[in-house]
Amino acid sequence: MNETEILLVEDNEGDVILTLEIFNELMLLNKINVVKDGEQAIRYLNKQKEFENVKTPNLIFLDINLPKINGKEVLQYIKSQPLLKSIPVIVLTTSSSRLDEEECFKNNAKFYIIKPLQINTLLQAIASLKVFCLSIVSPLKAIT
Repeated sequence: MNETEILLVEDNEGDVILTLEIFNELMLLNKINVVKDGEQAIRYLNKQKEFENVKTPNLIFLDINLPKINGKEVLQYIKSQPLLKSIPVIVLTTSSSRLDEEECFKNNAKFYIIKPLQINTLLQAIASLKVFCLSIVSPLKAIT
């Protein structure tokens, strides 16, 4: 069984570390690649330059407040590309703007999760996604 490729698009190093720790705590044994801005995300998804040998992700966690190209634009790009549009995208953001949320859902985000300030709340939010991910992404590896 192949390992699931997850792409985390996040510019905040603290949020990257926290998200990776949560995946580890949830015992999700998947390949998690991290890019720091929207421009890198698009290069990664197109396998350009330093990303020419990466595998296409099966799942994307996307912040919308990114430098260079914002996450909403990255989401629009993903969903406009025939080879990428079927990849589930989960938005993880600090934005509680109803307009941001509506725009993300309009562009086919699977979930819109507002990053809570407490680690336990974020842990619970991502843990609830584990069941969802197991049902939509194959093969998502978890220790049972």
